[in-house]
Amino acid sequence: MSSSFEKYQKKRLISSYFSVVLSTTLVLFLLGILGLLVLNTKKVADYYKEQIALTVYLKDSAKDVEIKQLQKILALAEYTKSAEFVSKETAAANLTADIGEDFVAYLGENPLLNSLDVYLKTDFVSSSELEEIAAEISEKNFVEEVTFDKQLVSKLNANIKRVGLGILIACIFFAFVAALLINSSIRLSIYAKRFTIKTMQMVGATKGFIRRPFIWNSVKMGLIATILALGGMAGALYYADKSLPQLQLTSDTTNIGIVFSGILVIGVLITLISSFFATQRFLNLRTDQLYY
Repeated sequence: MSSSFEKYQKKRLISSYFSVVLSTTLVLFLLGILGLLVLNTKKVADYYKEQIALTVYLKDSAKDVEIKQLQKILALAEYTKSAEFVSKETAAANLTADIGEDFVAYLGENPLLNSLDVYLKTDFVSSSELEEIAAEISEKNFVEEVTFDKQLVSKLNANIKRVGLGILIACIFFAFVAALLINSSIRLSIYAKRFTIKTMQMVGATKGFIRRPFIWNSVKMGLIATILALGGMAGALYYADKSLPQLQLTSDTTNIGIVFSGILVIGVLITLISSFFATQRFLNLRTDQLYY
């Protein structure tokens, strides 16, 4: 009978440990993913900003030397990431592929113009900056027109700010929820041993002596959960980098190290603090209060 009871108690203990580790792992994993999103929001935003082109249409009378000189000037400008020349023939071929019809054969001539696609650095992708740059380039007498999608730029900047703020708020909120959930899991695991705590206290054990194994056990569970969460984060980051190689998500090792270190500290610190106060609570209770 005693053996069966011991086995039952052992199963309950293992189940309690497993639930604490599992819940802590999931919470830390989700918190870590949100942390990576916060730190990579700017990188993702910069990538999409740099896909917006300022298109400089050139007159048919523009000379090759003028075009090459302008391209070189634009390529060396502080606001330029890259400047690419697009001939009218290339533009016609691209448009034909898009609409699925050879409009040049239908019209009998190519009405398009040679152009330069100027891709800007992220700090200059705003409506006001683009308008100033466009006005400056338009002063060239061989430039027909300078255009950019003003509505797209405005919406992109507004959405980036909105998404960035939303992720930051979600991260702060989830950090608070994570602390509550981990604390609850630790408290429940210690609650199952409240009678053991009181028995040790009744035979003369000091509070520090009683707390020590519970705190150490909780910290070990926190470390196991943290290692599992970090492994999951590393796998998710690797998969995301393979799916979106252009973002180079794994290139910024400093930010990744900050997030991983932060999750490690949070996992250990919350379990340590929670186990300390949970144990202290049961140490301060009277024996008759343990049943409620």
